[in-house]
Formats: sequence, C-alpha cells, structure tokens
Amino acid sequence: MAGKKLLITDTILRDAHQSQAATRMRTEDMLPACEILDSIGYWSLECWGGATFDTCLRFLNEDPWDRLRALKKALPNTKLQMLFRGQNILGYKHYADDVVEQFCRKAIENGIDVVRIFDALNDIRNLEAAIKYTKKYGGICEPAISYTISPVHNEDYFVKLAKELVQMGADTICIKDMANLLLPYDAYSLVKRLKAEVDVPIHLHTHNSTGTGDMTYLMAVQAGVDIVDCALSPLGNGTAQPATEPLVATLKGTEYDTGLDLNRLSEAAKHFRKVAEKLKAEGFLDPKVLNVDTNTLMYQVPGGMLSNLISQLKQANAEDKYYDVLAEIPRVREDFGFPPLVTPTSQIVGTQAVLNVLNGRYKSFTKESKAVLKGEYGRLPGTVNEEVRKLAIGDEEVITCRPADLLSPELDKYREEIKDFMQQEEDVLSYALFPQVAIKFFENRKKAAEAPAEEPAAAPVAPAAPKAPEGVRVLYVEDLSIA
Repeated sequence: MAGKKLLITDTILRDAHQSQAATRMRTEDMLPACEILDSIGYWSLECWGGATFDTCLRFLNEDPWDRLRALKKALPNTKLQMLFRGQNILGYKHYADDVVEQFCRKAIENGIDVVRIFDALNDIRNLEAAIKYTKKYGGICEPAISYTISPVHNEDYFVKLAKELVQMGADTICIKDMANLLLPYDAYSLVKRLKAEVDVPIHLHTHNSTGTGDMTYLMAVQAGVDIVDCALSPLGNGTAQPATEPLVATLKGTEYDTGLDLNRLSEAAKHFRKVAEKLKAEGFLDPKVLNVDTNTLMYQVPGGMLSNLISQLKQANAEDKYYDVLAEIPRVREDFGFPPLVTPTSQIVGTQAVLNVLNGRYKSFTKESKAVLKGEYGRLPGTVNEEVRKLAIGDEEVITCRPADLLSPELDKYREEIKDFMQQEEDVLSYALFPQVAIKFFENRKKAAEAPAEEPAAAPVAPAAPKAPEGVRVLYVEDLSIA
C-alpha cells in the first residue's frame, strides 16, 4: 500500500450493532444510508457474518442471503466484508469441508469481497479450508489472530502465527482484539514487528470497552498499521469499535490522513442516530454499553462474557458468587490449556467456572467442556491439566488430527432433508448452520407464499427475543448445551 494513509473499515452494519444492540439492526435500517456510505471511501464495510446470519433467521424474519444481495446492489463501489469462524463457519460446531467450500463460494458469489477468518484456539488447521476456498472463489482472504494474554501468548507467538498465515495465502492479516486487551504500547510493538516481518497489510480490530481503544489505534497508526476497524459514532465506542469520526479528525492533515470527509461521515451518522434511537426504544440498546469497564483488563474476561455469567448466576439464585466465579475463570482457563476467550471458548470456560463454584470443582462438566478437552475444537495452545481431562473424558482418546478430517461430507444429506422447502441453493447452508431455526423460517416463508392473493398473509412474526446482555452473542439452548 502506497504511503502511510490509514484505511478504515466501518463496522456500523455488523459488529457495531452486534456489540451494542444484540445484532438487531434490520436491512430496512441499512439501505437508506447505503448511498452515502458508498461514497465515503472506506477500505471496506463489515456487514455480514458473525451473529447477523443467526439473528436474521431467528428474530428478524429476514433471509440473510437476501440481505447480502440487497447490500451488494446498494454498495457497488465499496468492498463488503464478513466475519467467518473457520471450520465453525457461523455456527457453534465444526462442519465438513464440503459445507465450508460451498459457504465460501456462495458468500462471495452473493457479494462478499473480504472474508475475515478466525479460530477461537488460533489452531491454523481450522483455518485451512476457509482460506483455501476463499482464495479459490476470488475473495480477499484475511485470516485473523485471536489476540489474548496468557503465559503461552506473547509477541513472538503472534508473529510466528502471522508468518504461518501468510504462507497459507493471507492477503491481509487481522489482529483481532475481541476483548480490548491489546494496550496501546503493546499494539505499537506488535504492529512494528509484524510490519517488519510480514509483507502483507496489517488490519487491527479492537473494541473500546476498557476505554483504551482510541489510544491503541493511535499507537498502531504510528507503528505503521494499514487498516483499522471503526464504527460510526451513533453505535461506536463502548462495547463496539472506537468511533470513526474522532479518528478521522485526529489524523486530518497528518501523514496518516484517511482522506475521508467528515461532512459525509456526519451525514451517515445522522441516519444511524435515528436507528440507534429505535433500537433503544425496542429495548435492545442499553446505555450501559457505553460505560468503560476495566474489569476486562483485570480478569481478562470480555465484557459480554461477564454479562452471561451474571445471567447464569441469577438463574441459579447465586449472584453472591460472582467474584468467586471471576476468580475461578483463570484457573479453568489454565486447566484447559489457555484458550483465547472468544466465542465459543469464552462461554465454555465461563460456564464451567460457574459449575465449579456452584457444584464443586469439576464435579460436573458441560458437553462442550468435554469436547474442548477431547480436542474436538482443535489444538489447545498450552498444556492441559491431565487430571481434569481424565475427569472429563475418562480414557477416551484425545483427537490430535485436524478435527474436520473426522467428518464425512454433509451437503447432500442436508439437501435431501430440506428438499420440500428449498427455493435456492443457499437454503441448504442456512439449514446446515441453524437447522431448527432455518426450518421454522422456511415454514413461515412457505405459508406466506401460499396465502391467497386477495388476503395477503401477515408477515410471520419472529419469536420474542430474550433481552441480550450488552455486547453479547447469545448462544441459544438449541445450539449449545451451556445456556
């Protein structure tokens, strides 16, 4: 990339409302702003993937593929970006390679340009298929390093990982700081090393929940970072990304000037202020998401995970055990080999800590804890406590290969199961990821289509949503057995 001009990815259409408003922004809220967004000159707009796919089907009665096609049509001049969980795609388990291939193909065909691919354990074997197929179908491949802090995670670890990802075909590398743990001077040092030792652009993603995000970006810019993730101010800061406009203003007239027009950003923000007010009125946007919470720095627990823990303890009438659980989380994480705390490992470790405090240490395990310790999610970064592993899985053999190598092709089976509902090839993928949710969506779609023309069917009403804790991707009972 020529010069030092900083490039911006705006997350207003995905991570901003996922982090602040339970991913409840609708396509109709996005489309009126697309013309102005398309004229701003962003490097990309993150608008799909993450929890948007699930929420479209589950709560908004929207087809996520229709959303992507609509956004592509409305944003012809701007790259569209998605977040992709490696072998988990957008779900909570590993899928066979044929599903990963078809998902990459259809996402790119329908309008995605940049595919950001991460794995909760930083096990690069879980990124292989997604990288391969993103490249095969012409997408810009952006593998991500899940940033965390532990005795086994240090600067050398992340630089080594980045080099391996470049060898695998990365077009850009993302430092994905999902819990806002990357402090400003550490960001400077890490970016400086990466710029010296890898030859692809470096893209930094953080949040502002601990209040350090803006400073982290400023230091990263001075170290030579190429692209950063920001969110337009109506849904920026707090549990979302640092706001776009202040960074653009800060760098104006410097060698890092983004070249973005503050007037146009202001015009786009005006639209999203109305959307934010609507989300607030609907109960999805709680002002608490803007509070600075430095507990993340002390406990290394993402803010959304704290909200989940409080919710679990309330259900068990054990809110007084909150600090006991916070103290237990680092112990469980160490026993489990220091996984980064990001979906789904954050929920798995957190729930195990709750069980340990309420029932006694390792008296019971969730299905997911057993799966992590057995190797079903991939290679754990550090050394696992073998006593704990034996308690969880007994004498079962630990998986040491790439977990997806144990999975048979699945697409034909899924296609057969939904043949009565299928209207497009993409339906198979929706069903593969969220079978129960997708079937309900397909049934409603079919009923609406079959309703008499003279009496248009009322649009199916999405089920009432449980109020999501701020900044949380909720894992629902049918998806994971740790609710």
